[in-house]
Amino acid sequence: MVSEVITASSFATPADGVEHFFGTRLSSVSVTPGRAAAPVALHRERGASVILSVKQIHGTDALIVDQPVEQGDTFEGGWDALVTDQPGVMVTVRTADCVPVLLYDPERRVVAAIHAGWRGAVAGIVPKTVALMVSRFGATADRLQMAIGPSAGPCCYEVDEPVLARLREVFPEWQSVVKPVSSQKAHLDLRAFVRRQALVDGLAPERVATVDACTICQPERFYSYRRDGVVKATMVSGIALVPHRSV
Repeated sequence: MVSEVITASSFATPADGVEHFFGTRLSSVSVTPGRAAAPVALHRERGASVILSVKQIHGTDALIVDQPVEQGDTFEGGWDALVTDQPGVMVTVRTADCVPVLLYDPERRVVAAIHAGWRGAVAGIVPKTVALMVSRFGATADRLQMAIGPSAGPCCYEVDEPVLARLREVFPEWQSVVKPVSSQKAHLDLRAFVRRQALVDGLAPERVATVDACTICQPERFYSYRRDGVVKATMVSGIALVPHRSV
């Protein structure tokens, strides 16, 4: 049976004051890019008051949400990361082979959701979002917890020389995340690349959880642009701080 959503208990649980999920093709969560919408019943029960999605442009900019958000609020522009310290605001990203990344600082109470395709990852969207959480919210890298979700896996994700050339430019140990299949092509482990970036940036290995699932070769579980050749739909992944309840 296919799970509706995937969670990583080693990353965070509602008992930690955080709700998170990585979507599958059976997920009931739907979003409208650029608008704060009402959450589905499940997430409302757990504490999320609004679900926020934005237009994604395969860049490295992050939207900072440091004030309350109401249903119907709109956000014009394009971002590939969302960072918030507002309880009840679920920040989300949409993927169909790219890597969804969730971050959480349990002491400073700040979370982030990141959409990391190969372009964004090579351009440093994960380190840039970590740096933003540190500079803007007082987070510390070694205290951050990270969850890396399902994406195109190293079993199936074939890339060509232009991608490999960009990877070589920014990552001296690039050979550790690729497996050559010809002189001009290789299988890329994008999740491993994101993880290596995080460790270089100061995150502790034991605080990085990875969901080892390939979106390309599991059609019953995930949508995949690489597999289908078109974007039929996307998976939604998200994270929210659960509001403290008065006793």
